[in-house]
Amino acid sequence: MENRRMNETFEPTLIAFCCKYCAYAAADLAGSMRLNYPSNVKITQVPCTGRVDIIHLLKALEDGADGVYVAGCMEGDCHFVSGNLKAKQRVAYVKKTLSEIGIEPERIDMFNLSSAMGPRFAEIAIEMTERIRKIGPSPIAATADRDNRQAKEGKP
Repeated sequence: MENRRMNETFEPTLIAFCCKYCAYAAADLAGSMRLNYPSNVKITQVPCTGRVDIIHLLKALEDGADGVYVAGCMEGDCHFVSGNLKAKQRVAYVKKTLSEIGIEPERIDMFNLSSAMGPRFAEIAIEMTERIRKIGPSPIAATADRDNRQAKEGKP
Protein backbone atom coordinates (compact mmCIF):
# COMPACT_ATOMS: atom_id res chain seq x y z
CA MET A 1 0.00 0.00 0.00
CA GLU A 2 2.77 2.45 0.85
CA ASN A 3 4.23 2.32 -2.67
CA ARG A 4 0.79 2.88 -4.19
CA ARG A 5 0.35 6.00 -2.09
CA MET A 6 3.79 7.37 -2.94
CA ASN A 7 3.35 6.76 -6.66
CA GLU A 8 2.41 9.84 -8.73
CA THR A 9 -0.06 7.80 -10.79
CA PHE A 10 -2.45 7.18 -7.94
CA GLU A 11 -4.99 4.47 -8.67
CA PRO A 12 -7.69 4.48 -6.02
CA THR A 13 -9.17 1.36 -4.51
CA LEU A 14 -12.96 1.39 -4.39
CA ILE A 15 -15.42 -0.97 -2.75
CA ALA A 16 -18.93 -1.21 -4.22
CA PHE A 17 -21.61 -2.85 -2.09
CA CYS A 18 -24.18 -3.99 -4.67
CA CYS A 19 -27.59 -5.47 -4.05
CA LYS A 20 -28.09 -8.89 -5.59
CA TYR A 21 -31.25 -8.06 -7.50
CA CYS A 22 -30.49 -4.78 -9.20
CA ALA A 23 -27.00 -3.27 -8.92
CA TYR A 24 -25.12 -6.58 -9.01
CA ALA A 25 -27.26 -7.65 -11.97
CA ALA A 26 -26.43 -4.30 -13.63
CA ALA A 27 -22.72 -4.97 -13.03
CA ASP A 28 -23.16 -8.41 -14.57
CA LEU A 29 -24.92 -6.85 -17.54
CA ALA A 30 -22.09 -4.31 -17.94
CA GLY A 31 -19.68 -7.24 -18.09
CA SER A 32 -21.83 -9.14 -20.57
CA MET A 33 -21.99 -6.02 -22.74
CA ARG A 34 -18.19 -5.81 -22.51
CA LEU A 35 -18.41 -2.28 -21.16
CA ASN A 36 -15.17 -0.98 -19.75
CA TYR A 37 -15.02 0.28 -16.20
CA PRO A 38 -12.04 0.54 -13.84
CA SER A 39 -10.71 -2.74 -12.50
CA ASN A 40 -9.93 -1.05 -9.18
CA VAL A 41 -13.63 -1.26 -8.24
CA LYS A 42 -14.11 -4.32 -6.04
CA ILE A 43 -17.73 -5.45 -6.02
CA THR A 44 -19.24 -7.01 -2.93
CA GLN A 45 -22.63 -8.62 -3.52
CA VAL A 46 -25.14 -8.19 -0.70
CA PRO A 47 -28.68 -9.61 -0.51
CA CYS A 48 -30.03 -6.08 -0.04
CA THR A 49 -28.34 -2.72 0.56
CA GLY A 50 -30.39 -2.60 3.75
CA ARG A 51 -27.96 -5.21 5.08
CA VAL A 52 -25.00 -2.83 4.66
CA ASP A 53 -24.39 -1.37 8.09
CA ILE A 54 -22.43 1.73 9.07
CA ILE A 55 -19.64 -0.48 10.41
CA HIS A 56 -19.24 -2.15 6.98
CA LEU A 57 -18.78 1.21 5.30
CA LEU A 58 -16.29 2.45 7.87
CA LYS A 59 -14.41 -0.87 7.96
CA ALA A 60 -13.98 -0.77 4.16
CA LEU A 61 -12.30 2.63 4.51
CA GLU A 62 -10.22 1.49 7.47
CA ASP A 63 -9.06 -1.58 5.54
CA GLY A 64 -7.61 0.53 2.75
CA ALA A 65 -10.40 1.57 0.39
CA ASP A 66 -10.00 5.11 -0.89
CA GLY A 67 -13.71 5.28 -1.68
CA VAL A 68 -16.86 3.27 -1.03
CA TYR A 69 -20.24 3.25 -2.66
CA VAL A 70 -23.50 1.45 -2.16
CA ALA A 71 -25.58 0.58 -5.22
CA GLY A 72 -29.09 -0.65 -4.75
CA CYS A 73 -32.52 -0.91 -6.31
CA MET A 74 -34.38 2.14 -7.55
CA GLU A 75 -35.93 4.15 -4.71
CA GLY A 76 -39.39 2.84 -3.93
CA ASP A 77 -38.68 -0.39 -5.79
CA CYS A 78 -36.59 -2.35 -3.27
CA HIS A 79 -37.15 -6.09 -3.29
CA PHE A 80 -37.17 -5.90 0.51
CA VAL A 81 -39.50 -2.86 0.64
CA SER A 82 -37.28 -0.25 2.34
CA GLY A 83 -33.75 -1.67 2.41
CA ASN A 84 -32.36 0.90 0.03
CA LEU A 85 -33.91 3.74 2.06
CA LYS A 86 -32.16 2.41 5.18
CA ALA A 87 -28.90 2.23 3.24
CA LYS A 88 -29.37 5.80 2.03
CA GLN A 89 -29.74 6.97 5.65
CA ARG A 90 -26.64 5.04 6.70
CA VAL A 91 -24.56 6.47 3.86
CA ALA A 92 -25.72 9.99 4.81
CA TYR A 93 -24.72 9.31 8.43
CA VAL A 94 -21.24 8.11 7.40
CA LYS A 95 -20.81 11.15 5.12
CA LYS A 96 -21.67 13.42 8.07
CA THR A 97 -19.32 11.52 10.36
CA LEU A 98 -16.43 11.70 7.89
CA SER A 99 -16.99 15.43 7.46
CA GLU A 100 -16.96 15.93 11.24
CA ILE A 101 -13.57 14.23 11.57
CA GLY A 102 -12.05 16.14 8.66
CA ILE A 103 -12.24 13.49 5.94
CA GLU A 104 -13.83 14.18 2.59
CA PRO A 105 -17.47 12.99 2.67
CA GLU A 106 -17.27 12.54 -1.13
CA ARG A 107 -15.37 9.31 -0.48
CA ILE A 108 -18.70 7.58 0.05
CA ASP A 109 -21.92 7.67 -1.96
CA MET A 110 -25.15 5.83 -2.76
CA PHE A 111 -26.59 5.07 -6.20
CA ASN A 112 -29.85 3.51 -7.34
CA LEU A 113 -30.00 1.24 -10.39
CA SER A 114 -32.30 -1.23 -12.04
CA SER A 115 -30.94 -4.54 -13.27
CA ALA A 116 -31.16 -3.26 -16.86
CA MET A 117 -28.79 -0.33 -16.22
CA GLY A 118 -25.46 -1.96 -17.13
CA PRO A 119 -24.16 1.16 -18.90
CA ARG A 120 -25.07 3.30 -15.89
CA PHE A 121 -23.20 0.89 -13.59
CA ALA A 122 -20.06 1.38 -15.70
CA GLU A 123 -20.56 5.17 -15.64
CA ILE A 124 -20.84 5.17 -11.85
CA ALA A 125 -17.65 3.12 -11.50
CA ILE A 126 -15.81 5.58 -13.75
CA GLU A 127 -17.34 8.60 -11.99
CA MET A 128 -16.39 7.37 -8.53
CA THR A 129 -12.86 6.44 -9.64
CA GLU A 130 -12.31 9.89 -11.15
CA ARG A 131 -13.76 11.59 -8.06
CA ILE A 132 -11.46 9.69 -5.71
CA ARG A 133 -8.47 10.18 -7.99
CA LYS A 134 -9.01 13.96 -7.69
CA ILE A 135 -9.41 13.79 -3.90
CA GLY A 136 -6.31 11.63 -3.46
CA PRO A 137 -5.40 8.67 -1.25
CA SER A 138 -7.40 8.02 1.87
CA PRO A 139 -5.82 9.39 5.05
CA ILE A 140 -7.50 6.54 6.94
CA ALA A 141 -5.71 3.90 4.87
CA ALA A 142 -2.38 5.70 5.33
CA THR A 143 -2.89 5.69 9.11
CA ALA A 144 -3.89 2.02 9.04
CA ASP A 145 -0.75 1.21 6.99
CA ARG A 146 1.43 3.02 9.55
CA ASP A 147 -0.26 1.28 12.48
CA ASN A 148 0.14 -2.13 10.82
CA ARG A 149 3.85 -1.50 10.19
CA GLN A 150 4.36 -0.41 13.78
CA ALA A 151 2.52 -3.49 15.08
CA LYS A 152 4.76 -5.75 12.98
CA GLU A 153 7.82 -3.98 14.33
CA GLY A 154 6.55 -4.33 17.90
CA LYS A 155 6.16 -0.58 18.46
CA PRO A 156 3.20 0.81 20.41
